[in-house]
Amino acid sequence: MQSLVVTLTLNPALDLTTSVDCIVPFQKLRCGPMRRDAGGGGINVARVLQRWGCEVLAIHTAGGATGEKLKRLIAQEGLWCEVLPLVADTREDFTVYETQTGRQFRFIEPGAALLAEDVSRCEAALAAIRPAPAFVVASGSLPPGSPADAYARCVAAANAVGAWAVLDASGPPLARALEKHVFLVKPNQRELSDELSARKTARESREASLKLGRRFAELVNGLADSPVIGTDLHYCIAFGAAGAALGLPEDAVALAYLRQSVAGLISACQRLMALGQVAANRIVWNLSPTIGQAASHGTKDEEVWCFSPFPELASMRHGSLETRLFIS
Repeated sequence: MQSLVVTLTLNPALDLTTSVDCIVPFQKLRCGPMRRDAGGGGINVARVLQRWGCEVLAIHTAGGATGEKLKRLIAQEGLWCEVLPLVADTREDFTVYETQTGRQFRFIEPGAALLAEDVSRCEAALAAIRPAPAFVVASGSLPPGSPADAYARCVAAANAVGAWAVLDASGPPLARALEKHVFLVKPNQRELSDELSARKTARESREASLKLGRRFAELVNGLADSPVIGTDLHYCIAFGAAGAALGLPEDAVALAYLRQSVAGLISACQRLMALGQVAANRIVWNLSPTIGQAASHGTKDEEVWCFSPFPELASMRHGSLETRLFIS
């Protein structure tokens, strides 16, 4: 018997997709045929799992006329689902493809805020499933004004029935859910970069990392002849995203990043002391085994932490110094 996977979509959408030749202001734009799909993170996950032959149950909210249309579209796909009815209308999202440039414009409605009792009904639905699921996948944004602990409560309900909780979320709902036992979290590049910004206490460090990330992304996208990674990411996030986009082994990407990071630090030290190029390269060479161990450690464990308060304090003070070695 296959293990059951349950997906949760607390803010689904009726996705509308069309195309125009070129988007220009103030003029009437003649669109191509309109396509309507049932959307939302958990519904998308359920759709793919069903195509892979998995046994999957999609739990989702729905309300109003758009909610009825959403339910009909899901039924047409043959998805096994359980609906949590809402009074407010299900939101609509609108995507336009510009055929002349290939660009995509996405307009996302926020959705109506969930109430505490809506989350309670989701918890009850999870507790009532028999046999109990092996995985509960909660995916997608929450409407503004919804309880910040909505996903945390769903994760706790999944844990209570012995299921592994998988979460694709961001912001406070993600932070609250991580206080529970989450088996797997799937942040995107933008969310990872925002998390890193919060960890970089010095403004100059944040700005320098983003500037390096932008330059690196522009270089990679130029070599690939297409935009494969975003240009608004911190350098380390852009480096990892480039490795994934190019299909490079994870260990090799981690090793390359750590080695060039160490080389950069030693290059900075050359400005502070009598350290020649040969001696600097010898330091990097002697550190190679340690760098390799660190790279291997970082790809096996959940996360590698770095605690360096004195450089961070010095970085925060750097911008107010009258004489500096580095550009602020």
